[in-house]
Amino acid sequence: MGIFSKILPGGGEESYLALDVGTEVVKALVFNVNKNEKRGVVIGVGRKRQKRGNMQSGAVSDISGVIETCQLAVNKALENAKVKKVKKAIVGIAGELVKGTTTTVHYERGNSDARIDFPELKNIIQKVQMKAYERIQDQISWETGQNVDVKLINAAIVDVRIDGYQVTNPIGFQGKDVSISIFNAYAPIIHLGALQTIADELKVDLLSIAAEPYAVARSVDYEDVLDFSAIFIDIGGGTTDIAVVRNGGLEGTKMFAFGGKSFTKKLAQELRIDFDEAEALKIRYSEGKLGSDISLKVEQILQSDCAVWLSGVELSLAEFTSSDVLPSKILLCGGGSGLPGIKKALMSREWTSNLPFAKTISVGFMQPRDVARISDMTNELTNPQDVTPMGLANLVLDVTGEEKVMSGILRRVLHTIQD
Repeated sequence: MGIFSKILPGGGEESYLALDVGTEVVKALVFNVNKNEKRGVVIGVGRKRQKRGNMQSGAVSDISGVIETCQLAVNKALENAKVKKVKKAIVGIAGELVKGTTTTVHYERGNSDARIDFPELKNIIQKVQMKAYERIQDQISWETGQNVDVKLINAAIVDVRIDGYQVTNPIGFQGKDVSISIFNAYAPIIHLGALQTIADELKVDLLSIAAEPYAVARSVDYEDVLDFSAIFIDIGGGTTDIAVVRNGGLEGTKMFAFGGKSFTKKLAQELRIDFDEAEALKIRYSEGKLGSDISLKVEQILQSDCAVWLSGVELSLAEFTSSDVLPSKILLCGGGSGLPGIKKALMSREWTSNLPFAKTISVGFMQPRDVARISDMTNELTNPQDVTPMGLANLVLDVTGEEKVMSGILRRVLHTIQD
């Protein structure tokens, strides 16, 4: 770490850990944050494959097994970074019961000539948050058939308008109608407790537990671009995570339990080979390292599973179509995104005709270089599967950096509600 205090100006560097606890692979990044420049530099990378049974559809199912795998990945990252210990960490969470949605509340003020002050704004935000919590609780109860305790893990102001005029901070403004939109991500307490246990065993303090699709969608530098709209699809080992961004604001996230592991299982069954051999075959196929005959056979085997996966995407996106057309830009990341059949399925016209896309869709891949404010000194982060842990690292800059006015107000309101 000493060498970086010489390379990076300001002397305000501190090392952090980003931990992506995936269904198939744990990815650990050790990175330095320069608070003066508001940038991070990855100095160590560690990866370790999960043992079977450790995870199920993005959720921890064997805590002791996951702790062991995480420790190995973290040790490797620390060794590469030449850092003995990291005290603070951010951990990603996925799974079907991790829910993210944007809630809007329209508030009619009694006195439009009075200037909006902090107590009034706090009251409006509290109304938004209570409405959001009730909506998420009802949705999870309906899906599971039981009451599941959930907790807020991420929140961000998406849009603030006074009499239809967009503002970044409403304090001091006059007006009749105030509308505030806030994105909230919730996760079951049982999942959060498992991650807290893992952090305790790793002897790190949790800065944040973040919904991974939230981290991916926030990793692109579009905050000041009001016309930016895109659909982010992160295909992991056990889940597919989707985030929809409209006009620079994160509208919501969806997840379903279908990822790269499902394709591996299909190959193993059809070819009558073991799982590890099927996984190696799938990776070689994705990298274009198989002969044409074998590639064609693998493509045919996986074709039906690609269709099933696509139907999951279609059902997820259908829930975003009530208010507006869908963004036409689709950005892929995650280890499963490299399967040729994924992009081919998305480019087919049949499914897009069932949804209101703004125009003909385009499909591209996110790369580590696309993640804002985080650079890689190790040269080990080279493909779309590395975007998610880098996105988590990017969120740390928001936690440790200078807080914006509205973000600070939202944070104080959330503390009040949670207390």
